[in-house]
Order: sequence, then structure tokens, then C-alpha cells
Amino acid sequence: MKGLSPRDLAEVGVGIVLGNTYHLYLRPGPEIVREAGGLHGFTGWRGPMLTDSGGYQVFSLAGIRRLSEEGVEFTSVYDGSVHAFTPELAVRVQEALGADVAMVLDECPPAEADRAYHAASLRRTARWAARCKKAHSRPDQALFGIVQGGLYPELREESLQRTLELDFDGYAVGGLSVGEPRERMLEVLSMISPRLPQDRPRYFMGIGDPVGILEVISLGVDMFDCVLPTRLARHGTALTSEGRLNLKNARYRRDLGPLDPECPCEACTGFSRAYLSHLMRENELLGHRLVSLHNVCFVTRLCREARRRILSGTYGEWMRDWISRYTAARSG
Repeated sequence: MKGLSPRDLAEVGVGIVLGNTYHLYLRPGPEIVREAGGLHGFTGWRGPMLTDSGGYQVFSLAGIRRLSEEGVEFTSVYDGSVHAFTPELAVRVQEALGADVAMVLDECPPAEADRAYHAASLRRTARWAARCKKAHSRPDQALFGIVQGGLYPELREESLQRTLELDFDGYAVGGLSVGEPRERMLEVLSMISPRLPQDRPRYFMGIGDPVGILEVISLGVDMFDCVLPTRLARHGTALTSEGRLNLKNARYRRDLGPLDPECPCEACTGFSRAYLSHLMRENELLGHRLVSLHNVCFVTRLCREARRRILSGTYGEWMRDWISRYTAARSG
């Protein structure tokens, strides 16, 4: 949870937490987590939990893995030991972890991969998805499929059809927000999202900047994940109504105002920008925790307001105005 406790997350309105199957498989291991009562018992988080399948690591650790029809062989980032993930193992691990939502094993190709690679990859992902569906045995755990296909409309269409045919509990859009231009990302999403079942969750994998969140919501996305809010915080950057603020900048050394006057979180109501700036420049763990807490609070408050605007029928106009003000605000 990147330095935040379950109580911290609950207090700022977090609704669901993601667990990384790749890392949990390697450390501490799924059996230890299972013996502790699953991720809920192990972490103390009582709300919903989702685990990814390890597929993103297939993409991000390209230099230390090998793909085959059977699955993916990879080298541990911790000790160099060699492991192999098959679709069946990915499901068994996630069942042992006990998350409420599990993901099928997929490959997330790089954005610059050519059409032939994307075509072969999405078909392998579809075959892996069918094996995951067959192996999945926990009725109390939802299993989501993943649509791939890169930036190629006809490949996205093929992946969409292959994934829908398997009738999953929810559907994710993968392989976007991996380096492609934002306009192309939204173009592809706008083609896929309306075609996904409206009675199932629609999950965009890997977006966390405030503008991007609002843009994908406008295209029908219900769920998304990203490490961006806490990663920015650990490097001293806060998401605020005034844009991004780099608290390590000299301008905040004597700024005694709140981090974000519109935010009710502990960091904003209990400490000044000057103090938070000091903590960050000194690399104090308290600074990392407080700014992480604030950034998560900022995103959850943004999502709650987005939901309110959707229900009131004013989302489009509100979103355009919010993005215009946010992008025009000064950035530290």
C-alpha cells in the first residue's frame, strides 16, 4: 500500500486496493498469504481487492523473460531465480491470494510493436484467457478478461470478440497508456468501451493522472489503476487544485499555507507547504506518507465528484471546465 495503512486508505475514501501478483508470488509467496486469511487477512484491508495476473511484468521486464504458448518464464528481480507462469498457475496464485477480482494472464506488448506481433500476441492472450477461465474455480472471486490489440482497430475488434465470447465477470482494456500518444489511446478506447457489456465492470489498466482519469471516465470506464499518485509523492510532487507542485522547489521553503486549501486530508489540514517541503528535502518518511495520503485523497475526491456529476447529468461540461482550469494552473 506504499506507506499507507488500511485506516489511511479508508479515511480518504479508497474503494478498492490492487495487489501485484508477480511480487506477491515471489515474496512472501501465495501460501503464506493464504494461511493468513488471504490478502484481506494478511494486510488488514477489509474492502474489495483486485490482483493483476503478472501480465504487465511480462511487458515491463522484457529483458528477463521468455514467452511461449505455455506461458512466460522469467527471472526474479529479487534473487535471479527462474520461474514460469502459466495461465493455470496465474489463476491458482490469485485464488490463493484471495482477492475479490482476479485477472487473466495476458501479454502487454510495447506500443511500438508491429502489427504482426500484436496479432500473434492478442491471439495467444485469448488462448491464455480461455485456459484461465477453465482453471478458475472460486465462485466468490470474479475473473476479468483483457482486450489487447495495440493501436490497430481491426486487431482490437478481433481481441474484443474473442474476449467477449468467453463471458467474463468484467472486462479490462489493456495495452494502452504504455507510451502511445494520448490522442491515439483515447481513439482506441472510444472504439472499444461502448462495445463492452454495460452490466459488467469496465476496467482501464494503467492510468492515474487526473486529466486521463476524467477522459477515460467520459468514455465509459468504471475502474482504473496506476501507481502514479504515490510514485509522484515519493519524489516530492503533490497533485493539487493548482496543478502539480514540486515541494522540493525553493519557492515552498517559506510557504506557510496549506498544501491544497480545497482538500480535507491530514496533510492539508495539519501541516504547511513549508513543513512538507522540509520533510521532502530531508527525505523523511513522514513526508512521503503525508503527500502520498494527499495524492490518493485528491484522486478519490475527484472520482467521487465525477460520479456525482454523472448522476446529475452535468459530467461533460464539468469535465471540460475542470481540465481547462487544472491544465492552466501553475505547476511547481
